[in-house]
Amino acid sequence: MKSEFPVVGVIGAGQLARMMIAPATALGIKLLPFASSASDSAAQITPCIIGDYTDLDAVKKFAELCDVVTFEHELIPLSVIKALESAGVTVRPSSDSFIYSQDKEAMRKKLAHFNSPRSQVVSTSSEVSEYPVIAKAISGGYDGRGVWKVSSPDELQALLRNNPKLLIEELIDFDYEIAVMVARSPHAQATSWSPTQTIQSDGICTMTITPVPEMRNDLREKAQKIALEIAAEVKLVGVMAVEMFVKGDELFINELAMRPHNSGHWTIEGSRTSQFEQHLRAILDLPLGDPAMTQDFAVMGNILGKNKTDMYRPYLHLMARNPSLKFHMYAKEVRPGRKIGHVNIIGKDLVELRTEIEHAVDYMSGEIDE
Repeated sequence: MKSEFPVVGVIGAGQLARMMIAPATALGIKLLPFASSASDSAAQITPCIIGDYTDLDAVKKFAELCDVVTFEHELIPLSVIKALESAGVTVRPSSDSFIYSQDKEAMRKKLAHFNSPRSQVVSTSSEVSEYPVIAKAISGGYDGRGVWKVSSPDELQALLRNNPKLLIEELIDFDYEIAVMVARSPHAQATSWSPTQTIQSDGICTMTITPVPEMRNDLREKAQKIALEIAAEVKLVGVMAVEMFVKGDELFINELAMRPHNSGHWTIEGSRTSQFEQHLRAILDLPLGDPAMTQDFAVMGNILGKNKTDMYRPYLHLMARNPSLKFHMYAKEVRPGRKIGHVNIIGKDLVELRTEIEHAVDYMSGEIDE
């Protein structure tokens, strides 16, 4: 008898696809990643198809094996997504939605009626009259790449030599950054997790704290309401991160990521339904799970490649020090600044949780000697 359980194809086989495997397995769903190489994070632990995501024929052949196709990165050309849809493939989120996480110019136009930094698209430095500003690549930027603080016309002109046009945004003197994870299904059921504070270093998120400790309840609810409104506006199907700046009582929309996101990794232990399970539920049009927190606070620390290459030995010290720590390693080659894993902890004492995560991250990376 043929199984009625669907096959979910994921374009990309990095750590996000890897972390989708456990909830897919629990649900009896086959997850089939489309990997660039057999060494990709998800490809190491589950059967996958290896190919080039810019090769339409290869992606079409892959899609024939799947009931629905989704993404774990924004790099696949929009033309390839549209061609899949024209061939009758169910793609979630759709190309009409996904463009807003791929193209920052399109995103700013679509969300013009939401409070956002003032912005303009320029092709010459003479179009900018005030400095400093933030310059962003229209597409392809993440983890601090493709984003620059620009202090002069000469600096901007230098960037424009390699980028025909750039999105220029006003520099917001914000108090802190947050991300609101939301999920939405094809029949418009939607849920939101508690807003998360994202702590950055050199453009890379190093820690998240949920719920945002400094934020009043009414402002948290306002942030969730805005994120859900944006999800409806862009007709999201799946999970999305809405990144915002907080300045006093003002919320400014920064960027969208239309897939599971680093700011939602805490949900694996910290929520009744993780972002990875919720993404699967949403794209399959299953009823969405409960996003409520399992404890008062959840803290996540990103483990970045630094001095240490042996990622296994530190467990002896860290697990003995605090059995509550939960590790998620991505089986990636250790390189300086590269996200190679994360560690979560949940509990009631935020000061203690932060201390434990900071120690664990430093110890894993070699900042603290054994």
